[in-house]
Amino acid sequence: MQTGRINRVMLLFFVMIAAAALGNGLSDGVYSNYFKDAFQVTAQQRALIEIPRELPGLLCALVIAALSGLGDLKISLIAQVLACLGLTAMGLLSPTFGVMLLLLFINSLGMHTFMPLQDSIGMSLAEPGQMGRRVGQYASVKVLCSFVAGLTVFFGFRLGWFSFTTPVILLFLIGAGAFVVAIVAALLLVRTEGTRPRARQRVRLVLRRQYRWYYLMAMLHGIQKQIAYVFAAWVLVDLLLKGADVMSLLMISASFVSIFFMRAIGRWIDRVGIARMLRLNAWGFVLIYLAYGFVVWGITSSLLPKAGLSVMIIYVLFVLDRLNMQMHVLKAVYLRQIALDPGEVTHVLSTGISLDHVVSILAAQLSGLVWALLGPEWVFFMAAFFSLGNLYAARWADKGLKAAAAEGAAT
Repeated sequence: MQTGRINRVMLLFFVMIAAAALGNGLSDGVYSNYFKDAFQVTAQQRALIEIPRELPGLLCALVIAALSGLGDLKISLIAQVLACLGLTAMGLLSPTFGVMLLLLFINSLGMHTFMPLQDSIGMSLAEPGQMGRRVGQYASVKVLCSFVAGLTVFFGFRLGWFSFTTPVILLFLIGAGAFVVAIVAALLLVRTEGTRPRARQRVRLVLRRQYRWYYLMAMLHGIQKQIAYVFAAWVLVDLLLKGADVMSLLMISASFVSIFFMRAIGRWIDRVGIARMLRLNAWGFVLIYLAYGFVVWGITSSLLPKAGLSVMIIYVLFVLDRLNMQMHVLKAVYLRQIALDPGEVTHVLSTGISLDHVVSILAAQLSGLVWALLGPEWVFFMAAFFSLGNLYAARWADKGLKAAAAEGAAT
């Protein structure tokens, strides 16, 4: 296989990744506005919605392990079908709040099942010595589609094409169409690569001591994800009263920068090593959330206005936070390098996602209470404190990488 070009299998994988990212960008990326406009939820209700939205992530390891005999590609196909069905029904049915939660669960089950599979498949398809480069490439493809989704949302709402209060939500139906493309790509991948027999594995969670620092980073990601995707967005939607068009502009900005940022991340992984990149990622979380906390505190205490420079700082922090969250691929590359058995990678990734979501659900409820009782700024100070754990994990992960390298050299 030549390293300078992408073969047919990798191209199909990129199409599946791109279509799924577009579908997510046209749904998951605007859910906060959907909940606010269609159901007028409060901050605490928004936190409660995270239970059905994040529960599929908690179940991820069990679902993937139960279906493991099918192989990663066939499970990916099932994941795209679930995501498509849930989003299509939300777009067509004008559901009540309770029914919406059920459809959200179905859509989220598809999206969360695909999360560990995309990294596992992408790394398994990468050529020797090209893992960082390929990871950077498919991450760039994902953010490029998020960029397209942001443009679609911005112009759609500005021109009056989209609304969350109409009987049929056109935006969600377009997103479902993107998932249909992902389904077709997954079918073609199954036909070309998924014909090899696969031994059925027993349902299991992989909890080896070897992977403890990966699991710690996965759990911390559960907290940071809630802050980045829920409460940072809620500052804009609820505190600053910004609409879907502003949110989409910020997503456009973050996605545009990420197109180049993630390609650079892929090169940096190969050049400077995963350990240094993990430390950089850790410091990013601590500093961004500290800055968030102080600016939000200034706004809520009326020391800073709800317009002008303070709002611009929030916008910049929002984009930086999204960029830092994009670096979650570092954990998957780190896992691949220390894995005792490459065949365990998918199971360890899915176990990590389940642990991530246990913490994520708890963090959402805790953050909702902190927001209501102490003030929104304390949500971000709490996130900064917990993010110190990333620095600790990165330090020990570095030692684990050196031990794995020494063991590999010895053998």
